[in-house]
Amino acid sequence: MGDDLTHSLPEPSSAAGRDGLAAILARPERAVIALDFDGTLAPIVADPEQARAHPEAVPALAALAPKVRSVAVVTGRPAGVAVRNGGFAGVPGLDHLVVLGHYGAERWDAVTGTVQAAEPHPGVAAVRAELPGFLDGIGAWRGTWIEEKGRALAVHTRRAEDPQAAFDALREPLAGLARRHGLIVEPGRMVLELRPPGVDKGVALTEYVREVGAEAVLYAGDDLGDLPAFAAVEKLRADGGVPGLLVCSCSAEVTELSSRADLVVPGPAGVVSLLTTLTTSLS
Repeated sequence: MGDDLTHSLPEPSSAAGRDGLAAILARPERAVIALDFDGTLAPIVADPEQARAHPEAVPALAALAPKVRSVAVVTGRPAGVAVRNGGFAGVPGLDHLVVLGHYGAERWDAVTGTVQAAEPHPGVAAVRAELPGFLDGIGAWRGTWIEEKGRALAVHTRRAEDPQAAFDALREPLAGLARRHGLIVEPGRMVLELRPPGVDKGVALTEYVREVGAEAVLYAGDDLGDLPAFAAVEKLRADGGVPGLLVCSCSAEVTELSSRADLVVPGPAGVVSLLTTLTTSLS
């Protein structure tokens, strides 16, 4: 790779990030490129069912994937939904794409085109039955709505008259409901997700990196649910000797990731641009 191409990549802000990028460039065949879906590969929209990958995301991933060990999409969505909304199935070049859905509880791989899944947590069914009446009972804001995620449930406030006020008011009551049924609440961008404990993007990413024997990892995310994955990369860098690069798909709604990231890019368009530049640098 020529120096002119390498220098077209943005420079990470930390020494650890620079080491991570250097390791990916030096040994791409041993690197995992892992990315969140909503807000990272797909723009955030009012109705999550309408979320679709950025128009250039799949071509960028298909160009990069043959040059690296693996591309993994790590998401809180059901794996099949992420595959459908991302348009990942049957794409030349994405033969070894893996989607770790429901924070790793589900796994879809392009080789088989099937989803493998663990047994669902019984608390989800209990909350599913109770949640509509619970929201009515506490006078939830008009416009608040429930998203069915199979192994989790999410309460969205983006359509409420005052989305932030609704989010703030619902956070503690929903945390109490979740605790009663052995679940936790994961806050996000105007969404509160009730899901089983013990699974998160950090656990899913760490297990996958170890499974494939990766010697470098890039992780890109945008929301609070991506913080465990950031922490996992930091731990791999510190304890496991696996260099890593942390990328924040930046938004005005969530700022916590930008202070932890080695690179900050402007949303899904910035992520696509980074992936494209990385591919060019590996040519």
